[in-house]
Amino acid sequence: VQFEESGGGLVQPGGSLRLSCAAGGPPFNYYAIGWFRQAPGKRREGVSCINNKDYNNFTWYADSVKGRFTISRDDAKYTEYLQKIELKPEDPAVYSCAIAAYCSLNGMDAGRFGSWGQGTQVTVSS
Repeated sequence: VQFEESGGGLVQPGGSLRLSCAAGGPPFNYYAIGWFRQAPGKRREGVSCINNKDYNNFTWYADSVKGRFTISRDDAKYTEYLQKIELKPEDPAVYSCAIAAYCSLNGMDAGRFGSWGQGTQVTVSS
């Protein structure tokens, strides 16, 4: 599976963006899809994950984004979305998507994910 992320850009604090992660075809539907972000000089951070329909599309969010980000998927379009609202100064990073067998209740271990996309840059500035 090869992903292409899009939707990044420059927004003001408090603004919104919707990121997309397009797979282009099967076997997208069989996997959990996760979003990670990495800012310069910082470790890669798991942001959100969504399971496939076999796991009732269970979702997980990092505490730092709960209530502000919403993850969803459209299996018919082989695309996953990360809706981000109320962007904060700590949110700028390169956001990338990747696949895993499932989302864990205990967080997102990047070692369990593969088929990384190139990422899309999110910048928050007034």
